[in-house]
This record gives sequence, structure tokens and C-alpha cells, in this order.
Amino acid sequence: MSTLPVIAAVDGSEDSLRALEFAIVAARLWEAPLRVLHVRQYAAPARTGDPAAGSQLSNDPVLDRVKDGLTGRSDLPPLEFATAEGAPARTLPEESAGAQLLVLGSRGRGGFASLLLGSNGLASAREADCPVVVVPRPGREVIEESPVAPGPRVVVGMPVDSTDESAVAFAFEEAERRGARLQVVSAYAWPTLVWTAVGDYVPAVDDKEEALVECEALAEEVVARHRPRHPRVAAEVTVRDGDAAGHLVSCSAGAELVVVGRHRRRLTQPGRLLGSVTQAVLLHAAAPIAVVPLKGIEADSAG
Repeated sequence: MSTLPVIAAVDGSEDSLRALEFAIVAARLWEAPLRVLHVRQYAAPARTGDPAAGSQLSNDPVLDRVKDGLTGRSDLPPLEFATAEGAPARTLPEESAGAQLLVLGSRGRGGFASLLLGSNGLASAREADCPVVVVPRPGREVIEESPVAPGPRVVVGMPVDSTDESAVAFAFEEAERRGARLQVVSAYAWPTLVWTAVGDYVPAVDDKEEALVECEALAEEVVARHRPRHPRVAAEVTVRDGDAAGHLVSCSAGAELVVVGRHRRRLTQPGRLLGSVTQAVLLHAAAPIAVVPLKGIEADSAG
């Protein structure tokens, strides 16, 4: 394929079928082919010398059911079906190297049903080379902090102290593809705490209004750099104090997509990381969550 595909990871569960529907729409919007991928953790046993061994490995009842469910639909992008053998938590990130986007459900068939996010989703969000969308189960309840205008909306979390704007760029692109407005959410710590001579943390004597104005100015500065490339996207900045994850989860109600960045690799911790805000949004947001890899390596002093 000359154009990298969108990959939809399926395992026959209802969660993966919801993810497949999201991926179908995404592939059409991205004008990309869709690769429907089933990772089988254990290959079907085959006897040495058995002429049917190859067919046992190629037969995939999960993909057969998916194909049957898609038969006759006219809204499909170019399709490819593939089966891979291996541990999904390792194989899906490996497959992402040849994809524009990886989409999967929040829970699969394995593990504990009570968990809010499966190990495959967590590993893929942390390790994949491309952006990963995790589609949550319906019915997640969140408390809206304030009413929002009707219409399609993409939400992006933007730490104003970050020098990487990959998540913001991705969110602008998605908002333009979807004909949606963009809600940029930033949060600042309040009250700030300082260390005293007697060994206690106490609230600093800061001006809350000054902190709000500074945060808004930094956020607007970032957004202004992206507006010229996406003049049709109406972007609004929402700045609140306190818990960034809580604000993003609240804003997820009614949104088409919530976009967050993944931590960059650090010099002293070369493994890929998911920040606490990203993990909380993955666990609790009511809308599909896109985790976007950030670029480069940052020193520990950068936070």
C-alpha cells in the first residue's frame, strides 16, 4: 500500500467492534485504507507433516465474523484483513510502525472484566509509534463543569510548560477533518506551595488572577501558531485551575475525540512513559481518546 493504513485491532469482543466502527470513519476521513488486524496469542496446534497445517494457521474465525458483518456495506474504505501471531501487548505496537493510526477498544476478551482499561490498550498507548485511539465502553458518566455549545467538538489537553506541540497539531487536523470546533484545555496548579524553613509546604502568596492570565496567554500563543494552517477550525482556549485530568474528563462529555500527549523519552528513563494525566483520561473519559507520541528526548529537569 502506498498510503499507510489505519489499523483496527479486533478480537471478536463488543469493545473491538465499536473500535472498528470508529476506525472505519477515521480511515474515510484520513483517505487511507483500513487494515483489520486480529492478533492471536496462541496459534492453532498442528501436527508435523499434516497437510492441513497451513490452513489451520490461516483460518481465523474472528476475522470471518468481522467480514460477514461488513458484507454489503457501502460506507467502507479500502479493506485489508490480517492475522498475526503473538502477544497483543507486544505485537500491536510493532504493527503500529506501518500505520497512520491504531484503533482499539478499551477492553478485549481477556483479563478481568471489571478493569476500566485492558493491558493491550495500555501497552499500545504507551509503546506505539503512531497515534493510538482507545474507544471506551458506552455509559461512562462524567460531570460536566459547564455547558458547552452543541455541535461536533474535539478536545485537546495542552500543558503550557511543554515545548512539544504534537498533540495540538494532531487535534487541529482531526477537528478540520471532522468539521468540528476545537476546545483547548489547559490547567495551572493552584494554590502553589512553597517549602518553608521549618520543613512544611504552605500556600504561596501568589495572585490567582495573574496565574490565570499568564496561562491563558501561553495557551493562546500556542494556538495562534496553528490557526493559519487550519483557518476553518474554530479553536477556543479553556483555562482552569487545579486537576488537569479532571477537567479533560469533564470536557469529554459529548466530544467526538479527546487528544492527549504521551510523555517523551527521558535521558535517564529511555523507556516510553504515560503521564498521570494521560492515564487518568484513558481510564475515565467518556469519548474516544487519542494518545499522540511526542517527539525527541527531554531531560529530567524539564519535568
